[in-house]
Amino acid sequence: MPQNNPEGNSKGIRTALLTRFSALGDVAMTVPVVYSACRCYPAVKFVLVTRPSMTSIFVDAPENLILVGADVKNEYAGIDGIRRLADTLVEQYSPDILIDLHNVLRTNILAAFLKLKGIPSVRIFKPRAKRRALTRKHNKVMLPLTSQRARYREAFYKAGLGISDRFDGLFGVDGAPDELYAAITAPKPSDERWLGIAPFAAHPGKVYPPELMEKVVAHFQADADKGEKLRIFLFGGGADEQAILDRWADTYPIATSLAGKRYGFKAELALLNRLDVMLSMDSANMHLSAIAGTPTVSLWGATHPYCGFKGWRQSDADTVQLPLPCRPCSVFGDKPCFRGDRLCLTAIRPDTVYAKLREKL
Repeated sequence: MPQNNPEGNSKGIRTALLTRFSALGDVAMTVPVVYSACRCYPAVKFVLVTRPSMTSIFVDAPENLILVGADVKNEYAGIDGIRRLADTLVEQYSPDILIDLHNVLRTNILAAFLKLKGIPSVRIFKPRAKRRALTRKHNKVMLPLTSQRARYREAFYKAGLGISDRFDGLFGVDGAPDELYAAITAPKPSDERWLGIAPFAAHPGKVYPPELMEKVVAHFQADADKGEKLRIFLFGGGADEQAILDRWADTYPIATSLAGKRYGFKAELALLNRLDVMLSMDSANMHLSAIAGTPTVSLWGATHPYCGFKGWRQSDADTVQLPLPCRPCSVFGDKPCFRGDRLCLTAIRPDTVYAKLREKL
């Protein structure tokens, strides 16, 4: 493995171009790896190209990390747009190599244009055959796949940049200062415990039924009614989610909905850092909570931790799931349920979820 040399590296790389577009959770999973790479190689300049909306999750980024928001759906759309993006990146940053952390058609085309300019590339490996074996209906191969973060590290290794873990959460050991989340709420009292709940996900196969999740909130409200000092912060987005979370906030005095408030990633990440525990689906919020340094309990339905997408440093003990033979039926939760009833989610009792959160509190 190449040595972590603060003055350089075995490949003589001065500037490494990194690409990861796509979903928020996937980009969030790059954070521990990218920050570690930056700290292992302070003499290397790392240029991460991602969607413009994603750049703000990189809180307190290392000095040698440059974040580039590229709108590949509008400004740089199509093959000609990708060509112009390649020209711009070469002109502005003169990269020595492309480390493709996405490996899709768009980034492969970008790699091809860069190759024409003499810039080599490496890319993340996607275990498509093993994913199909894990999620098929019959004769599943129930073996855990290499984690996505490990695959990100493998891509750096292919580039000659072997890295060790040098990430302690977005806010480090000292935690987020109160002023970062002041727009959301007053500082946390020392005798009060804060819980976050993010009950939604991008696909129905990953969403615990809201009527069951509401019972979890009701359990904690009952505890607060008995004198325990508790607050619940509800995370979500979109009109439908906001309507549900706003109703919960109106019904349960300890609950505060952040849906639709647009405080920004930095403020919400700082608030996440101050929570005692976060409950999330297999979703972006699970990854954001984890990199914020928050103990995170995740609830799984159609998907499975074996697919390689657990939160950063999350243990199996912090997952809630049922051992059904049909699980997982999907890597991302976007496939039709084999049974048609989503028993993997509806059969999880609110008491079970409540008890798991109580363990963490």
